[in-house]
Amino acid sequence: MPNNQNDALRADSEHRSAVENAYDYIENFDILETITNVGNDEVFTPAKVCNEMLDALPDEVWHNPNYKWLNPCSKNGIFEREIAIRLDNGLRDIIPDIEKRRKHILQNMIYAIGLTKFTSYVARRTLYYCSDATRKCDGIMADDGHYVNGYAIGNGSWFDTPEGNIKTPDAVHKFGKDGKCVHCGVRSDSKYVDPLQREQYAYQFIHFNHPIELQYWLADTFFNGDKNMKFDIIIGNPPYQLSDGGGTGTSAMPIYQLFVEQAKTLEPRYISMIIPARWFAGGKGLDDFRNEMLHDNRIKILADYFNAEDCFPGVDISGGVCHFLWDRSTPGDCSVVSHIGKNVTTMDRPLLEKNTDSFIRFNQSISILRKVQALNEQSFETIVSARRPFGLNADDHIHDENDDINLIKVYAYPKNGYVSKNCIRQNDIWVKQYKVLVAKAYGERGDFPYLVIGKPFIGEKETCCTETYLVIGPDDNLNVVQNIQRYMTSRFFRFLVLLKKNTQNAPKGVYQLVPMQDFSKPWTDKELYEKYGLDQSEIDFIESMIRPME
Repeated sequence: MPNNQNDALRADSEHRSAVENAYDYIENFDILETITNVGNDEVFTPAKVCNEMLDALPDEVWHNPNYKWLNPCSKNGIFEREIAIRLDNGLRDIIPDIEKRRKHILQNMIYAIGLTKFTSYVARRTLYYCSDATRKCDGIMADDGHYVNGYAIGNGSWFDTPEGNIKTPDAVHKFGKDGKCVHCGVRSDSKYVDPLQREQYAYQFIHFNHPIELQYWLADTFFNGDKNMKFDIIIGNPPYQLSDGGGTGTSAMPIYQLFVEQAKTLEPRYISMIIPARWFAGGKGLDDFRNEMLHDNRIKILADYFNAEDCFPGVDISGGVCHFLWDRSTPGDCSVVSHIGKNVTTMDRPLLEKNTDSFIRFNQSISILRKVQALNEQSFETIVSARRPFGLNADDHIHDENDDINLIKVYAYPKNGYVSKNCIRQNDIWVKQYKVLVAKAYGERGDFPYLVIGKPFIGEKETCCTETYLVIGPDDNLNVVQNIQRYMTSRFFRFLVLLKKNTQNAPKGVYQLVPMQDFSKPWTDKELYEKYGLDQSEIDFIESMIRPME
């Protein structure tokens, strides 16, 4: 029987296999990378991204043996494993004995709550080498000298319970009169609530009526009821959404913000989480969260990935992703790290620029935006309609042919047609005017440059549109409307839209940062660059991001 020193933990040179000595293989292979994602609801964190987040933490955290670490949303144990490796190195001088040091790290420093029963098992297998933290070696040995059956770190003697410090969730949904869980909002009839399945997706960390209840539960679960104990660092990759109706992200219900909000109630020293970047612009369930985050000057680092695949290969997350470091004790400006493909820039700035209500992506855009705002011009948003410009839904009855004098042309998706004038519920004066029409949604993926919006076109007099389109600048003068259309095709215009447009959805608000012009004349990009005093580097950046539109 082995002693309390686990073979895998000790990893002495005499036990290293030929594979372990193949440096390139070890450098590029990680068994956790082979576990595929459960779905876009729960995205596993690659080791590279995990270590990028750990790199952002101050060096002092790796040399303090008294800090308590919590991952409240553990999936595969990658955070726990990488934290343990760094602490093992950082505490060598403080706890020289290798067994005492590693035992202390796992027993007294690293804690986690599995998102589900399955992920709890996986995380324990990653950190403790066995899903049962108390499992001992059974002594059965193969011909090559290795034990046949696995056993836990420390030969199962380091913990008193099979879970160790990685707990299996046991929370349940609590449904209100509206049929939704009062904690996470999931519907009682959703795919997540099925008595025949093992997992109920009632994420433990956010299923408490009050923050004090969570604090008491953590004390009872991890610290034998000692309510004076607190976590110093909270880190993880929470679930992103609840796709009750098969939503694709913007229609699904976001849930990641609840983990961030809950973590702040515990008042740790540091919080680091990776979450979708869709909150930059607010929207469904995120407006309050956006407002709170953008006014929180304790966010010290924000790494923004416009393309989520730069973080999560093969995973499509509309609007990209970001990870942040929240530092309780040092408020001030944020160090924004902007990732545009392989181009990475860093800039210290406030998260909320003057006269904006959302986070402005791309560090190179800040000087451009400030030059535009210096002229204090009216926003282009003022001539953009709200959703359903004429009150017409996409499913309103549309005729294929104009066989009635009371029918007018309607621009619709998937095809145009004719609709009765009696169906116009609002803005009927626009029917009689020229107007620019542009799609309310336009999506792109991959590398820049982008078009950003769909091609705007002229809606002639005696026409209307369904909710597929927005109406812009209706006017009796065709020349004015054509000049508006031309302005919208400029790179300058579409670049400023991009700063607000974080998903394929393009409602009225994405035009907020675009300034109005004198539309008695047409505008070219050259004229716009000169008007706002853009230098060549700023022009080059715009044109690297936005491709021409005929």
